[in-house]
Amino acid sequence: MNALSLLKQDHGNVDHLFSRFEALRSDANDDEKARVRDLVVEQLSVHAQIEEQLFYPAVRERLDDDFDVLEGLEEHHIVKWTLSELEGMPPSAERFDAKMTVLIESVRHHVGEEEEDLFPKVRAAFTVEELNDLGEAMEALKSAAPTRPHPRSPDTPPFNTLLALPLTVADRAVRIGLSLVGRAVKMTPLGH
Repeated sequence: MNALSLLKQDHGNVDHLFSRFEALRSDANDDEKARVRDLVVEQLSVHAQIEEQLFYPAVRERLDDDFDVLEGLEEHHIVKWTLSELEGMPPSAERFDAKMTVLIESVRHHVGEEEEDLFPKVRAAFTVEELNDLGEAMEALKSAAPTRPHPRSPDTPPFNTLLALPLTVADRAVRIGLSLVGRAVKMTPLGH
């Protein structure tokens, strides 16, 4: 798949989750809000990793002006901090809905700039074959990318690449552990 098509698809998938959250905002269904939040955290974490590890470095190498990429990295940094705060926040928290709303606004702004400003420059600087090759590499990386935000970790090569695998293993272990704890809590009879 073409790199730009892949990124646009990711943007659409996340925006769909944002719309689901916005429909729930006035609802008190904390379990559904938590499910949507968890999907947003995972999808944005993976998306940021494939951009930071493959897409942005390729673009920086090819374009004369890399301001759009540098701005994108800064926007990712802010989004990852917000995701890390949301990840540990119960949906019943007073500021949960407000924090999710700010995240949504930030990501939609970032997506708009990428699609309107950066993508046309990328389309002009790369051949279709190069974009297809980059897209295939990005798609392959998705399965090995961290699924949680790591705002303190490097966002540029080579260190983001070196840390990706250990972070992925840690993220998957955390998810499995949380899942097991959640099942154990549901199975424990009341009063025990």
